[in-house]
Amino acid sequence: MATYNKRGYKTPKEKEVKEVVEDVLIDEKDSTTAGVFSKLDETASKTEDFVAKNQKVIIGFVAAIALVTVGYLAYEKFIATPKEEEAANEMFVAQQNFQKATDGVASDSLYKLSLNGSEGKFGFIKIAEEYAGTDAGNLANYYAGIAYLNTGKYAEAIDFLSQFESKDMILSALAKGAIGDAYAQKNQPKEALENYIKAVEASKNDFTTPRFLLKAGKTALALGNKEEALKYLTDIKDNYDTTPEAASVDVLIGLAQ
Repeated sequence: MATYNKRGYKTPKEKEVKEVVEDVLIDEKDSTTAGVFSKLDETASKTEDFVAKNQKVIIGFVAAIALVTVGYLAYEKFIATPKEEEAANEMFVAQQNFQKATDGVASDSLYKLSLNGSEGKFGFIKIAEEYAGTDAGNLANYYAGIAYLNTGKYAEAIDFLSQFESKDMILSALAKGAIGDAYAQKNQPKEALENYIKAVEASKNDFTTPRFLLKAGKTALALGNKEEALKYLTDIKDNYDTTPEAASVDVLIGLAQ
């Protein structure tokens, strides 16, 4: 490939090139950048020394992390997943009995079967105990709590429902509201009101929110807290006016004013 020199360009003599290079080298040594690189070299050297001296510890630490990761994956594959499947299989009959009970067919006896088990399968009580930590075990707490609530065992209902946790906001609201119902049945209105408010705050929707706002309003009225009751009842009128709860709210608002 042909090369072209700019007009007036003169190739520097060997001596001139050498002097330029020496000047650059001298400038580099005296520059801040040179100092930075020098410090980096020192740090790298110290790091290498540290790694060399502590090689066994570092290898052991890395191996421990790998072991925990492998152990977790093995747990998920060989223990957690099969246990979830086993728990779900155990709960199938209990769920059927529970569903029949909610449909109104020999409710009390069917609720008891769902709690205690039948047909060689565990009931919700045993599932919640034996499969604690699984999704099925957690859900069994909810079922057991509702079954106890419907059979008049309110303390037991509160106990099981309090152990239930869910990322589903509606189901979470229903559980908290059911705890409120259990306290109301135990004639503990203050505790009932606290849980109705928790249920309202758990989720804002047209199904659970007006339902528990209404219960909170009625309970606050019963406690003589008219101002608080008015707040809950007005919320229904203003924001949930198309729901069934709104139909009777005007009368209650009149009582609260």
